[in-house]
Amino acid sequence: MKKNLIIKALTLVVLTGGLVSCNKKLDLLPTNDITSATVYSTPTGYKQAFAKVYGSFALTGNVGPAGDDNTKDVKGIDEGTSDFLRLFWKAQELSTDEAVIAWGDVGIQDFHNMNWSAANPFLKGLYYRSLYQVTLANDFIRQSADDQLSSRGISGADADKIRQFRAEARFLRAFQYWVLLDLYGSVPLVTEADLIGVTIPKQADRKTIFAYVESELLAIEPTLAAPKSNEYGRADKAAAWALLARLYLNAEVYTGTQKNKEAIDYSSKVIGAGYSLISNYPFIMLADNNLNTSENIFTINYDGLRTQSYGGTTFLTHAPVGGSESASNFGISGGWGGARTTKALPNLFPDYTGAADKRSQFYTTGQNLEIKDQGAFTDGFAVTKYRNVTRTGAVGQSLDFADVDFPLFRLSEMYLIYAEATLRGGAGGNAATALNYINIIRTRAYGNASGNVTAGALTLNFILDERARELYWEGFRRTDLIRFGRFTTATYLWPFKGGVAGGRSVEDFRNIYPIPTDDITANPTLKQNPGY
Repeated sequence: MKKNLIIKALTLVVLTGGLVSCNKKLDLLPTNDITSATVYSTPTGYKQAFAKVYGSFALTGNVGPAGDDNTKDVKGIDEGTSDFLRLFWKAQELSTDEAVIAWGDVGIQDFHNMNWSAANPFLKGLYYRSLYQVTLANDFIRQSADDQLSSRGISGADADKIRQFRAEARFLRAFQYWVLLDLYGSVPLVTEADLIGVTIPKQADRKTIFAYVESELLAIEPTLAAPKSNEYGRADKAAAWALLARLYLNAEVYTGTQKNKEAIDYSSKVIGAGYSLISNYPFIMLADNNLNTSENIFTINYDGLRTQSYGGTTFLTHAPVGGSESASNFGISGGWGGARTTKALPNLFPDYTGAADKRSQFYTTGQNLEIKDQGAFTDGFAVTKYRNVTRTGAVGQSLDFADVDFPLFRLSEMYLIYAEATLRGGAGGNAATALNYINIIRTRAYGNASGNVTAGALTLNFILDERARELYWEGFRRTDLIRFGRFTTATYLWPFKGGVAGGRSVEDFRNIYPIPTDDITANPTLKQNPGY
């Protein structure tokens, strides 16, 4: 079973019975009658608190009565929609040409119509989810400082292990600050030195947040495990390099200064660390994709029995299934009839069947290519990329909750970063190497060299399209369109962009989401992003 492959001495996102009971009630951090001095008094206590820092990527609440808002990690939003990946995916994909959704939840159509406000509940949920995960990381980092370990009599191998845990917690915090940097721009910068209830969080501008994420990743690099040597689902040096490469590729958007050389340097570090693409693209998002260790660099781990929520890859396997699709083909009990794509995405492929390019994974029977009504599931092709079945066709452990892990970083993104940064003039990049990396991706996609491109065809426009073909529905598209100047402008239109059937340009301030009204009200030192 998958759990036997990925759970060893330390349980992380897929939590074992020692930390989770059969009804999923969590007991990872102390309840109110247990102090931090108690939970952090032993190496085992540190391990349990550390598991919570990772687990917050995939789980949404702590032990408590059903329906009790006080037991949620993020209050004021339905728990089923409040996990990190579901919220992040909506913000990154529904606002673009890659996805529309049929549902009428308050605020959800704001994404594709590009008319969101600071009161949007999903933007609020994502903002507080990221800050919640930062808070968990800060607490662990504070409690695992060397003076704290010494005062608790923890030394030797146990202390060394906890120091590595601390470095990984700093990585997870840096990742969440990258999310906040990318989506919200200027946000409160809170570290382990800022005590909850004592320090008023101070807002930092985008350049400061960029510098902070960069400095944290560089500082922890020596302490992180060597690439591919850590337990599955835990961060290592390659994860830090991959985040740096992504950060540097977008540096001009964040700071006004290009860092393409650095993007080349750090993507090259990952590429040179011994990773390789798996043989079959459709295997990327299956129930046993924990086997994809040659390509996956860092993942959010999901388990149909132990990470049960309606977010994460459970959302991504259920939401696109509807119409005449058979739910059993996706290893689920039933589809939710929600998410589809606009014609812009399938039109990037030679055909819609995947006969040539196997990355073309769409369900077309009974589905209209053209969208006349965003609320009609049959308008727009369904995406079949996420399936809760294994390579051999076996169904996942649960028909209701997915086993599919989500790769936050995988090798093909690093190939694409290298190629784009080289085309953008980054020092140290080699055009022939860039072309080779792109053709490695396309050889896997086509099964042979028939899809390979020549040097003359390798342009920045081609790279943007290739990123869509390779990475669609993985949470990249909004960031990519912004970097290419096509998110808000009339340079590139897609169906119902800005709420108009043929698409329209929108205000440039929408390249950044607003700080939620609740946080502006709670912290009067914060300034709202321009335009909101």
